Amino acid sequence: MKFSSKMERCGLSPMRKFAPYAVKAEQAGKKIYHLNIGQPDIETPPAYFEAVKEFSQKVLAYAPSAGVPVLIEAIRNYYAGIGAQLTDKNILISTGGSEALQMVLSSILDDGDEIIIPEPFYPNYSTFVTLTGAKIRPLTTRPEEGYRFAFRDRIEALINEHTRAILFTNPGNPTGAILTQEEMQLMADIAKEHDLFLIGDEVYREFVYGGEPLMSLLQLEGYDENVVVIDSVSKRFSACGARIGCMITRNQELYNQAMKWCQGRLCASTIDQVASAALYTVGPEYFAAVREEYKSRRDALVAKLKEIPGVVYSEPKGAFYVMAALPVDDADTFQKWLLEEFDDNGETVMFAPGEPFYGTPNTGKNEIRMAYVLKREDLERAIELLKKGIEAYNNR
Repeated sequence: MKFSSKMERCGLSPMRKFAPYAVKAEQAGKKIYHLNIGQPDIETPPAYFEAVKEFSQKVLAYAPSAGVPVLIEAIRNYYAGIGAQLTDKNILISTGGSEALQMVLSSILDDGDEIIIPEPFYPNYSTFVTLTGAKIRPLTTRPEEGYRFAFRDRIEALINEHTRAILFTNPGNPTGAILTQEEMQLMADIAKEHDLFLIGDEVYREFVYGGEPLMSLLQLEGYDENVVVIDSVSKRFSACGARIGCMITRNQELYNQAMKWCQGRLCASTIDQVASAALYTVGPEYFAAVREEYKSRRDALVAKLKEIPGVVYSEPKGAFYVMAALPVDDADTFQKWLLEEFDDNGETVMFAPGEPFYGTPNTGKNEIRMAYVLKREDLERAIELLKKGIEAYNNR
């Protein structure tokens, strides 16, 4: 049987590829501290579940392909609150932020096209780009520079006749880097000057820890044809299982092209859209409390990382991930060993190996991404296990 060459070029998710090993480890009685996947343990606001209970339609019907009006209005109001004015014809509701990315990439990329993405990047970007027939031109960043990437000379050196877009996460997954307003302006200027789309994956916008204002590319004026924003309720409201996100653009032709995708898949879940609209009724005190909790967790994780000799990282400024280089030969082999052969008092740790977060070949082989989505004491124990695991692995 023949399979799609595009799909065969895709790899398994580094966040999930070791799940079978984890299942066997747990069946053997091990407790695993999961730092591998960005699944928050913060409670989802009750407003979501109350809206589900109050849902009273006698027929669970298809929603409009663009999304239910109550959710679109809730998203408009949210953005108005941070100074970005939108209309109903700027927002397309998607099945999570992932589908929103698929919508825009499938609308703008053809075989042989290129898209610039700072690396390390969210590995599923590679899957979505590869399935369009395009390829990623990685823009390398470094921990000693705080994983910053908004440098005109470095970006323009990657632009050629095949370049169609620039994509980045802000705040960064997996780096935790945050763009300043000046850096966002520079990125938008470059995109406009070179007639490129500028795609901002902003699903972690609320998670900034230095008192920075909440910023979006949509707040910039004069870039309506270039800017596209990806958003989601998954992380902001700890509602990953709702699978509700959106693609936002003022470019009407892009909106029209993406609508073909929306109509082809009919609609996102009706009841989840209605319930997700209720999430936007939570007040600023919710976000303030969540930010403080994640900041505390970040500080705990970083403090423990400092105790491990040979680990290289940059303190994340936002989101809830840290990328770190370990003093091991291969993070994939190390992770498998941690699950199959290592434990300390019946416990071990799980992370996401770093190589799939890069587009440059043979990069990130000894790096890992960790999500600080566990309570503080569990994070401290997880990094203690990582330290002990490194020592035992290198002394085999």
